[in-house]
Amino acid sequence: MTRSLSLAAYMAYARRTTQPSGDFEIGRPEGELVWAHAADLERAKALVQIAERLAQLRPGLHMLLTVAEGAKTPEPADESTLVQPLPEDRVAAVTAFLDHWSPDLCLWAGAELRPALLTGADKRGIPLYLIDATEEQFARPRWRWLPDLSRSLLQRFAQVQARSRSAAQSLCRLGLSEENITISGPLRTEALPRPYDEAARDKLARILLGRPVWLAAYLDPGELDIVLEARRKVSRFAHRLMLVICPEHPDAKDEIAARLTEEGLRFADWSAGDEPSEHCQVILGEPERELGLWYRLAPICLMGQSLLPGMTGRDPDEPAVHGSAILYGPNVRTYLKEYGRYAEMRAARIVRDPETMAAAVSQLIAPDHAAAMAHAAWDVASQAAEVNDRLLDLIQDTLDLVTAR
Repeated sequence: MTRSLSLAAYMAYARRTTQPSGDFEIGRPEGELVWAHAADLERAKALVQIAERLAQLRPGLHMLLTVAEGAKTPEPADESTLVQPLPEDRVAAVTAFLDHWSPDLCLWAGAELRPALLTGADKRGIPLYLIDATEEQFARPRWRWLPDLSRSLLQRFAQVQARSRSAAQSLCRLGLSEENITISGPLRTEALPRPYDEAARDKLARILLGRPVWLAAYLDPGELDIVLEARRKVSRFAHRLMLVICPEHPDAKDEIAARLTEEGLRFADWSAGDEPSEHCQVILGEPERELGLWYRLAPICLMGQSLLPGMTGRDPDEPAVHGSAILYGPNVRTYLKEYGRYAEMRAARIVRDPETMAAAVSQLIAPDHAAAMAHAAWDVASQAAEVNDRLLDLIQDTLDLVTAR
């Protein structure tokens, strides 16, 4: 490994500190422990999801999750994930941290490198993996001014996974060999299909046979006027059009039903046991219990909580993983990156008012148009599954080797 004068100077400075107490509120659990460090909430959520899958595959395994300073921390779904702060990058603090946790391997996801911490882990023989590396991660002046430091640290990773080709090129400029870099794609949470009643799906498919169907999911009552006006415009030439509405909150269903009655629309409340007749124009559903059913029946999905100012959107991965073309409003700041990915691949389309919504629905009720858009959405959604599956294989292969030592 290349000797780095910059790293040697950094480590000398990192030793100038008092010894910490080494007290930790949580003890190290028995069994295998994967340490994962994430740069932000998005990556942390993906790692928590991976921890849940690992715990099913390897009972007794735990993940120690640390996040970059200032990043939000996800709420673990079960006890397989332990969330802890990252130690100060000083030798004494690093030693106490590694002594206490003694991880079997480390995943470093998109975060700024910590020289003392990574050097300490490497000296203990802990396998290190740099995953989801980006250009921005190494854009700070320190990496340009101290190239020997970056080269020395990068060489300590057993494998380096870059998010993109441009990220891989940045790593090469820092001195990492191209043969040691894998372009993996972005690390993200994996969209999981919602459960559904197969018998109900078959029954509704027979009832709705030949009718164009579109879904308004997580709709707020305030968005209803825009959706109903768009429905009216499309139904001028698509007389058998069926609109399915799943409100954001189940208690909003009565308000929406009253409005549909006021508009003179014939509707069926599926969750109350109503079956749509030949003359039915709208079906009312519930978001939590029935969305898996409606996603599978509607080739077009408008994601609500997005049409009015102040709204923040809902996750587009949900309809995408079920094979639905996606429409959304302009107010999706919570999921801006996600919608950007889908829009870039022509898998989602923004609508701003009844006119643009009606134009989009009119185009997509043609089966070939909806199928092309839904296929593109599925491709985007499935990328996360492929990345996560490869990472799971890497973790398990490494743990098997560690166990066999």
